[in-house]
This record gives sequence, C-alpha cells and structure tokens, in this order.
Amino acid sequence: MQTLLLNATIIDSTAPEPRSGNILIEDGIIRDPEARSSFAKDCQVIDVKGRTVMPGLIDCHVHVVASTMNLALNAQLPAATAVLRSAQIMKGMLERGFTTVRDLGGAPYSLAEAVAQGLTPGPRLIVCGKALSKTGGHSDSRPRYDTYDATRWGSNFGALGRVADGVEEVRLACRQELRQGAAFIKVMANGGVASPTDPINWYGYTVDELKVAVEEARDSKTYVAAHLYTAEGIVRALECGVHSLEHCNLIDAHAAQMAAKAGAVAVPTLVTYEALAQDGPSLGFPADSIAKIEHVRKAGIDSLSILSDAGVSIAFGTDLLGETHVRQCEEFSIRARVLPAAEILASATTVAAKLVGMEGRLGLITEGAIADLLVVDGSPLEDITILSNPKKNLLLVMKEGVIFHRRL
Repeated sequence: MQTLLLNATIIDSTAPEPRSGNILIEDGIIRDPEARSSFAKDCQVIDVKGRTVMPGLIDCHVHVVASTMNLALNAQLPAATAVLRSAQIMKGMLERGFTTVRDLGGAPYSLAEAVAQGLTPGPRLIVCGKALSKTGGHSDSRPRYDTYDATRWGSNFGALGRVADGVEEVRLACRQELRQGAAFIKVMANGGVASPTDPINWYGYTVDELKVAVEEARDSKTYVAAHLYTAEGIVRALECGVHSLEHCNLIDAHAAQMAAKAGAVAVPTLVTYEALAQDGPSLGFPADSIAKIEHVRKAGIDSLSILSDAGVSIAFGTDLLGETHVRQCEEFSIRARVLPAAEILASATTVAAKLVGMEGRLGLITEGAIADLLVVDGSPLEDITILSNPKKNLLLVMKEGVIFHRRL
C-alpha cells in the first residue's frame, strides 16, 4: 500500500534548511521524497498542511524492561509481569515519537523479534542482552549484606545485567550474549548511581577484562558500549578500544579530545538524573543510590560543552527507569540549554542511526530510507524544545510506513 504525505515542510539533519514537498511511502520505504503525481489510485493521502515532517527519533540509551526504580526488585519480577510491563513502556516510547531505541541492558533479542513481528507495538529494538558487571559492580544489585550467589537473578527477564568476573568469565559472557542475538556488548566500567555498593569512581573492570570484551565484540564485527562517569575511567576504556561512552558526566577536556581522536561516540543521559533527584525518593529509589545522584547530576550540563567543544559525536540517550519513562522527551530541553538545535536533532537522528548500525536507512528523509516519520507542529530546527512536549506538538507517528499514532 502507498501513503502520500501531502504539503509537507521536510527537515532532517542532512540539510540546513527545510524544504517543501510531498513524500510517497510504499511497503515501509520512502519511495519518493519529492512526489508529484506518480502514485496509485488507492494511495492513502494525508494532507499535513505545511506542518513539519521529520525522521523518527532514536534513543540510544534505554532500559525497556526497567519498570521499577528499584532494580533489585525489578530483577525478581515474575517473567510474565516483567514482559507485560515492558510492552507498556515500549508503547509509550513509540507514541512519543521514538521509532528506534538501543537497549543498554535487560531486553533480550526475543523481545526485539516480538516487536518486529508486530506482537506488541513498540520502537525497533537494538539490544545488547544483559550488561556485564563485576561482583559488586553496577549490575550487582544485591544489598550490601546479601550473601546469595550474584548470578541468582541474572537470567531473569527483569534483570538489567549479569555478573562476570575475570577474563575467561567475561569472554564466555560476551559469547553467550552475542550468540543470543546481542547487537553489541555492554560493560559496566565505572561505579553507578542505581546500584548499592559501588562508588561512582570505581573501575568496573580491569584492563584485561575490558580488552577481552572488546576483542570478542570486534571478532563479531561489533563494538563495546561502556557505562562511564569519570575522566580516568573514560581514558582507560578508550585505551582498551571501547567505542560507545555512556553518560560521561565527569569527563574532562583531555578525555574528550581522546574520544574525538578515537572516533568514539558519547551518549549523555541527563534527564535521568533530574528524574532520579526529583521523583526517586517517592518512587522507591534506594536511599544508598539517592545519596550518589548530586555528584553526577550537577556535572552533566558541563559535560555537553566539553564533548561538543572537542568534536565528539554525541548521540541522544535518556536511561530512565520505572515511572519516569514518561519524561523521555525532556532530554531535548535539557540539551537545549547548551547545544544548538541542529546538533541535538542530529544526535537523535543521523548520529544515532550510525551508532545503531543503520546509517542511511534511518534518521533521514531520502529515497530508499525506512519510512519512520513524524509530523510535528513547529520546526525543531528553530526550536528543538517543541519535541519536549509530544502531547501538544506530535501529530503523527509512522514506523515502517505504518501509522501508530495520529492526531491530524
């Protein structure tokens, strides 16, 4: 079936200015972004009346299985409960205009397949399986005095990560995740906020453990993404070959310059710290974790300037948990305090598409690209913050040519 978006103002990050046109979509693909009259008689025509048509958004750091703030409790959820909760989270993401998301720990490849098969509405899922952590690291959510085996919940649907200690355990864990469909490997290379026993500045893994993860990923023609906060941790990870730098709140100019030289990609996730600080105490976020928030939250805005000034590619990410997933679009407004609209738009489209391995197919409006499209009121190139209010400004969401949300 064909669909024609008529009278569109078209924007993407490949052009500095909007252009006017009609977009012809067929079989989930953009067939003609400058259509005139060569479309079928039964073509579905939608007159967007000069509103903006833009590519679907890509969030490069989510956890679609994280339905509660308390990740230890999340890991213990019955599988059926956890699956159905994740379905609601994914539906919300799609309705906010995110047609693709990269899951940084928790979602199995089977969930990505279920979405692709149309079993539940949701964004296209790019998954790493379970994130890897040392004992006591960021994916070890046991309370301090819990002596149960760390692997107790690691295979559960609601677990975001698994514990792997030592070079050979890390190697095996990488191979297992890749065999099960992981598109990349995720490791915890610093301490974290949402875990109880690891200070922020801890090194998550030894150099040898990081190198073996990178080796296994490269052998499988993919890369390692690492949870990182400190400049020292970032430098160490870069020296080991890590490609995707998650969070980076405490980065400095030297580490940023090194990242730019290495061609690494940074994925800041500033909205999650705002959400944890404001909503965490009332939503069950553990007290030990709340005490860590301010250390990274205050530095987050500065990290954007440091990364941008060094020329590091910056992708869009949010990293929200539990009930705070609804705040996903606030990341646009936070970044707008520092970065220009065009750079933020690219972070959620072309830069993100390259990171998820779909460069040229997602994140732009051109012949042959996948028809993931949004219709919005206003121009994100002029005011990126309109994307922060999808209930008001998002009028249509199309994924692979199928309309999932429409208010036109």
